[in-house]
Order: sequence, then C-alpha cells, then structure tokens
Amino acid sequence: MLWPAGTTLDTAAMPEPTAVLVFAKAPIPGRVKTRIAPVLGAEGAARLYKRVATHCLETAIAARVGPVELWCAPDTTHPWFAALAKRYGLRLAPQQGQNLGERMHNALADALGRYGQAILIGTDCPALTREDLAQAHAWLAGGLDAVFGPADDGGYTLVGLRRAEIALFQDIAWSTERVMAATRDRLRSVGMRFAELPMRWDLDRSEDLDRLAADPRLGHLLEGIAGAGAQGEKGA
Repeated sequence: MLWPAGTTLDTAAMPEPTAVLVFAKAPIPGRVKTRIAPVLGAEGAARLYKRVATHCLETAIAARVGPVELWCAPDTTHPWFAALAKRYGLRLAPQQGQNLGERMHNALADALGRYGQAILIGTDCPALTREDLAQAHAWLAGGLDAVFGPADDGGYTLVGLRRAEIALFQDIAWSTERVMAATRDRLRSVGMRFAELPMRWDLDRSEDLDRLAADPRLGHLLEGIAGAGAQGEKGA
C-alpha cells in the first residue's frame, strides 16, 4: 500500500547503509541522448550525457547514504567508466539482462544480497537531489518495502527496495507513460508498503533542454555544448 505522505517511521537508528546503484551507458555519440541529438548533434548530445551522468553520480555520492556503485552498459570496458571509478572510488559492474526490467532487477538483487537496502537511479534525471536519496534511505531504513521517485512523463527516476521482487519489473511497457501506474499496481498486488518522492523530470527530449537551461542549479551543464543554440545561451 502507498504510505501516506508525512507518515512518521522509526528512523532513529539507521546504522545500515543503503547501496546506491547508478545505471549508466557508455557515452558513444549516436547511442546516447538520441532524441536530443537533432538539437545538439551527436557529439554534443554525448558531451551533455557525460556531464549529466557525472552530476547524477555526484548527487548520489553527496547523499552519503551508503556505497555508490556504477552499473555500466553494455559492459565496463569504456575508458570513461574507468576514469569515473578511479576519480570517485567506485565499484564497476556490468548491467545484465535482455531488457531494462531484467537489468534493474538483476542489479538490485545483487546489491540486496550484500546490503539490507538498495536504491537504483539512472543518469537521466539531473533534477533528482541528494535530499531525495536521503529521504528514500530513511523510508527504507524505517521499514518500508519500497520507495519510488515518479517522473512527470509517467515513468520513475528512482527505485529503492528492501527485498528483490521480480514482479515489479516483468511485463512492464518500458518507456511509456504507464510505467509508474503499472508499477503501483504491482506493488499493491504483492503487498509491498511503499512511498513516493516528489515528482521530478527526466532529460530525454529536445524540449527538456529548456528546463535544464532554466534551472539555476543545472543550467551550467549546457555551457559550451556545440549546437546548443538558444538553450545553450540561456544555460551559459
């Protein structure tokens, strides 16, 4: 069931860390941020992807809720992954599975075999804050089974679990506006107590560049990106 907003849980003692798994892709031009490439060009979109991904990674580290791991696609061999691992002291792991749901479940199941709770985020939501991660950690440590961060496109930006539950990730129409709604139905069907963070937005489409540029915390991510046009000027 959805835990009502403002509910007080027992979070006085939270010694157990929450692993934070960051899903990232190799920043290969033409394979990342393809819906933004018509505005920024393939090279510009890949540069922006690296900046936003690094920002998301730094947000996870700044939350200080537990160890941060970088889960890589298609594997861990890209030099950028190695550079991030060295810079931030990260564990690298390859994403494994035939689709996004399988990859997320497998990563969370792996982490939950080592930690009492785990949070997974992507690299598409620069609006996600360290306070969001801290709240998710507190809810999980306080006894909730799951925490989700809904996105305004109908998906979600964060999933946190205390137990691996494959039903949450099977037969979901990924990349559609029904993802979060279908996931809520699954949560209720398996009797998991869950809470939701404030809604955030993903950086997926060319129109999202305007929101990125307008955010005083994030506009700098567009600085100097070739082909950014009006968005780049507003973010400068």
